[in-house]
Amino acid sequence: MNYNKKTVRDIDVKGKKVLLRCDFNVPQDKATGAITDDKRIRAALPTIQYLLDQGAAVIACSHLGKPKNGPEAAFSLAPVAKRLGELLGRDVVMAADVVGEDARSKAAALQPGQILLLENTRFEKGETKNDPELAKAMAGLAEVYVSDAFGAVHRAHASTAGVAAYLPAVSGFLIQKELEIMGGALANPKRPLVAILGGSKVSSKIGVINHLLDIADTIIIGGGMAYTFAKAQGGSVGTSLLESDWLDYCNDMIAKAKEKGVKLLLPEDTQCAKEFSADAEPVLHGSMSIPDDMMGMDIGPKTIAAYTAAVQDAGTVIWNGPMGVFEFPNFAEGTRAIAKALAATDAITIIGGGDSAAAVAQMGFADKMTHISTGGGASLEFLEGKELPGVACLLDQ
Repeated sequence: MNYNKKTVRDIDVKGKKVLLRCDFNVPQDKATGAITDDKRIRAALPTIQYLLDQGAAVIACSHLGKPKNGPEAAFSLAPVAKRLGELLGRDVVMAADVVGEDARSKAAALQPGQILLLENTRFEKGETKNDPELAKAMAGLAEVYVSDAFGAVHRAHASTAGVAAYLPAVSGFLIQKELEIMGGALANPKRPLVAILGGSKVSSKIGVINHLLDIADTIIIGGGMAYTFAKAQGGSVGTSLLESDWLDYCNDMIAKAKEKGVKLLLPEDTQCAKEFSADAEPVLHGSMSIPDDMMGMDIGPKTIAAYTAAVQDAGTVIWNGPMGVFEFPNFAEGTRAIAKALAATDAITIIGGGDSAAAVAQMGFADKMTHISTGGGASLEFLEGKELPGVACLLDQ
């Protein structure tokens, strides 16, 4: 995929109406609807402010949650409009629909320096089907399309990809940063390139491991997926998370790493417990000899030492997925040790969204990382080397 895309700085937006796709899919309190974390709204501010300062009229849009049958009050973007207005220090006009009469009349009346927020794009059934009629109607509200919702670019929806068929399409600052840093790390990394992969399942990381075996110098495996690797090599993993359908695949990956000269590091020791509980007492065992009545919950001290040593001299580190059940303090040490090692290294450190991003933030290391991706699924597909529809549709430099 070509990562070198035109950005908002490459086009003249003065006096133009700009359709801006944001990622305002924010967490809310189920009872009150209050936004509990406005990080995604704040992340969009630099692009919005730039467009307004350049004299554009901004028509922002986003999805929120997964409404099933058209408009549902619980999924309205009205709370987002309110919060966005507070953060910008100006009025945000709210449309009652996406491409209906209210959205069309408000978009038509919008002046340079003003901002309108359309209602939840998923209130339109054609959104997730990338319906060309819906895409055309959305594009009809504006003269330029700017994509800044990295968390949604892996989906070919009407508002993330379809509209680019009808308008000149460029990236905002958020996507630009993702493409420069993550794209750069994959296309031309500062070496050695170390990839740390954790999380629960091998099956969800197949494409990532496969792709990284072609470009990484070292791959480190942790989290629940490590037990499938241990079992594949004849180890006993007790009641640990296991995907028995993927044993052959694990052995294939071990063989492929050897053949390509890629160091593949697997856990040597494991913190185990009798039950999946925050109060469970950690008991240390060898990773290949977990007792029948115990489950692996985190990497052990020998593994921590080997993994942290592997990142010390790295040029680039990409991390996706925790090393253990970091939500339980008794089993957070492996994830914390990796985060601490990354914070101390001079390498370019990239956190691939999702749980790793949450862990790094929770443990207080976020400001020590080069880049924390704003996309969970999008980051994974990026690391797999897949073409992202919401990026492929943007104009090349």
